[in-house]
Amino acid sequence: MSRLSNVLQSILFLSGKPVEEAFIREKLQISAKEMKDAVQELSQQFSGESGINLLRFNGKLQFATNPDYVKDVEAVLNPIKEKELTNAMLETLAIVAYKQPVTRLEVEEIRAVDCTYSIQNLTRLGLIEAVGRKDTIGKPLLFATTDEFLKRFSIGNVSELPDYETLLEKLKEISYENTSVKTVEKPMFDKVSEDIPEFLQGEKVDVVE
Repeated sequence: MSRLSNVLQSILFLSGKPVEEAFIREKLQISAKEMKDAVQELSQQFSGESGINLLRFNGKLQFATNPDYVKDVEAVLNPIKEKELTNAMLETLAIVAYKQPVTRLEVEEIRAVDCTYSIQNLTRLGLIEAVGRKDTIGKPLLFATTDEFLKRFSIGNVSELPDYETLLEKLKEISYENTSVKTVEKPMFDKVSEDIPEFLQGEKVDVVE
C-alpha cells in the first residue's frame, strides 16, 4: 500500500467516527485524485472477508465492523443485548427520510397516530435529528435523517432513497438482520416530552429573570 493509504488508515482507525474527505485533503494538502486513489486502495484492502469495512457516505469515510462478524464480536465484547427497531419506529423513520425536513405533526398526519415516542427514540439513537424550525404557528421543530442513518442502512446519500414502500421494506429487512440497530423494549426515559429538544443547538435563548 502507498504511504498515503497507510496514513488514511491510521486517521480512520484512531478517529473511530466519520471523517470528511475534504477535511483530510485540506490538512494533508493532497489533490482530489490522490485522495481518490488512496481511498480506492484502502477499500480494496478492507473488503471481502476482511473484519473491517471502509464506509463512504456524504463525502465522509469511516471504518466499521464487517456485518458478517457482528455476532462473534458481540459474543466477545458482551455488549448490551440489542434487537431490531419496532415497526412503529421504522415507519416513522421511513416517513422522516422520505419527507425530510418534516415536523412531528406532519409525520402523525401520515401515520394517523401519535409519533412522539418514536421520534424521541429515533433522535436518541442518532438516526434523526432536529435541523431547524418551520416558519408557522408555534415554530415546530423540523426533523431529518443523520449520517448515522445512512451508515446503518447502507445508503450513500439521501438522493439515493427509493420510494416510501421500498424504503420501508429495506429498513425492516436490514434492521431485522443487523443487531447493531437498537430496539426499545421499555421507555428510555421517564417523561415522554423530555427527549425532544426545546431549542436547537446554537439557537439563541432569552432568559426572563
